[in-house]
Amino acid sequence: MKELSATEAARSFSAVLDGAEQGETVVITRGGRQVAMIVPAPRANGAAVKEIMRRWQGRLGIDDEFAANVDAARGAVSADLDSDPWQE
Repeated sequence: MKELSATEAARSFSAVLDGAEQGETVVITRGGRQVAMIVPAPRANGAAVKEIMRRWQGRLGIDDEFAANVDAARGAVSADLDSDPWQE
């Protein structure tokens, strides 16, 4: 974990963001005290939607057309799990 003063972080903010993008956490200090932390953003991958769909599967009676739509959505979510939408 990298530690920078508020002044250093302000002067090199672009580099701090580049580090966060690469998975680095940066602690920002002011007067020797920790005041903030810049952490990488969580990567959205559709796993939460897939888990909800798995939990509800079989609990509700649905017609065939709706079931086909749900299966298509599952396929789309599964296909997106390995891709990073921010890199496209």
